[in-house]
Amino acid sequence: MNYIGIDIGGTNLKAGLVNDEGSILAMEKRKIAEVSDQKALVEALVALTQSLTEKGGLTPEQIRSVGVGVPGAVEIHSGAVLYTCNLPLRNVPLRKLFHRYLPYPLYVENDANCAALAEYYAGAGKGSKRFVTITLGTGVGAGILHNGQIYHGANGMAGEVGHMSIVYHGEPCPCGRRGCWERYASASALKRLTARAMEEHPGSILCRVVAENNGKVSGQSAFIAAREGDPVGQSVCDEYIGYLAAGVTNVVNIFQPDTLAIGGGVSNESDEQLLLPLQRLVEQESIPCNRDKRTRIVKAQLGNNAGIIGAALLGKRKLRK
Repeated sequence: MNYIGIDIGGTNLKAGLVNDEGSILAMEKRKIAEVSDQKALVEALVALTQSLTEKGGLTPEQIRSVGVGVPGAVEIHSGAVLYTCNLPLRNVPLRKLFHRYLPYPLYVENDANCAALAEYYAGAGKGSKRFVTITLGTGVGAGILHNGQIYHGANGMAGEVGHMSIVYHGEPCPCGRRGCWERYASASALKRLTARAMEEHPGSILCRVVAENNGKVSGQSAFIAAREGDPVGQSVCDEYIGYLAAGVTNVVNIFQPDTLAIGGGVSNESDEQLLLPLQRLVEQESIPCNRDKRTRIVKAQLGNNAGIIGAALLGKRKLRK
């Protein structure tokens, strides 16, 4: 059978046609800016579903279910979006609205949980009993799995680690708090750190790197400059990894997973520049334990497709029960 997974990101709506083995057969993408309200969102989901069915050369009967990953809190039983921090979505009865257009079973889940589910079954979490993914994107999200089951908490909102405060009275966050981890460790935060360093050091290699990229600051800019021996770029990387390690250490101390995987575009940097210094800092700062019982900190393996694959797997798991 075939399944459709849709990942609602801070920038794009990404959708994929996925088979039983978790392989993506076809993909579609559109800008989230085109989605102005809940009606436009549902119409976009319907259009993506229909387009992928046609692109895959399938009949509607060959689509078993549709899964949607949302960057925020959801009500999994009713299939509703309760709240998103970075998008104007509040109390959207997504399943109910979707079924006005198409009859497929629709499953709704937090996007970080979708990514974690995909990695658990098909990526970095294989063989783990207790597994956490940290996804670094527009914000910071986490998916927590215990023996293959997503941990939702009492109200379905578990895993919002991006909104734990790591700097008391720090930078304001759209959620209403100050000093949230995602204000310091998201890809967006890395770009802000980079831009600030450029203002303070206009003659740096970092400024040249950005100029050569048509003046666009990216999450790679500081790492590229650091590889060229730029102390300004290295300083941005060190500061960013320090903030990242502060939150990862908190997660390790609280959940003590077998494996913790870092995903998102930032995780594509080399082990020497990102993963190894992160591992060293977390080992120094986390609660001591026997070496063979320490949390393994690794890179996620499925890249930007994890959210799509995980969203599709929601239906596969439900329909097999």
